[in-house]
Amino acid sequence: MTGEKTAGPNINSVRGFNVIDTIKSQLESLCPGVVSCADIVAVAARDSVVALGGPSWNVLLGRRDSASASLNAANSNLPAPTLSLSGLISAFSNKGFTAKEMVALSGSHTIGQARCTTFRTRIYNETNINSTFATSLRGNCPSTGGDNNLSPLDTTSPTSFDNAYFKNLQSQKGLLHSDQQLFSGGSTDSQVNTYSSNLGTFTTDFANAMVKMGNLSPLTGTSGQIRKNCRKAN
Repeated sequence: MTGEKTAGPNINSVRGFNVIDTIKSQLESLCPGVVSCADIVAVAARDSVVALGGPSWNVLLGRRDSASASLNAANSNLPAPTLSLSGLISAFSNKGFTAKEMVALSGSHTIGQARCTTFRTRIYNETNINSTFATSLRGNCPSTGGDNNLSPLDTTSPTSFDNAYFKNLQSQKGLLHSDQQLFSGGSTDSQVNTYSSNLGTFTTDFANAMVKMGNLSPLTGTSGQIRKNCRKAN
């Protein structure tokens, strides 16, 4: 079985699996075979947002782990940083999300970092970008090489879960092409303005959208398995 870590959107990008491993090993010693890796990831996502000053939400539990993986699904279903606004709306709509929920979930880019290869074209070739911002990024993201050099998705407050991401978009300081597409004269501009001026509205909408995302066709009951090791099927 080929895992999904080497999919284009994930390779050299998704990290922190060792944290999940540590949580899993502690849980297995206390109550073996009860808590799935899927539930651990869902709770860890919530708790990390809370730890960085963001909202909390009730995580429904009882997910089970897959006995397989799909490299193809990861490559085709994860929205690319090159997507246009219409592409983003379609990608999320395919999973049952509204454009408003897509904008709210994009606000998760108030934390985290992106690889140079995902925003190089934007900082060298695009015009709807703050020139000082673009120049500041080029130092750590050369036109060739340095593909894995990281920059914060939210340069204003990279380790705080707040609404600065949306304020950055208003100033044409979205790091990814797909980020700035949310505020570029299109149908989602008004939603960005709302979240920029009202932190509470953003955090409420984000929390609700996270609950919805956590309910996307989970394996429950006797489907799937409870993995003993999150890195492989039993």
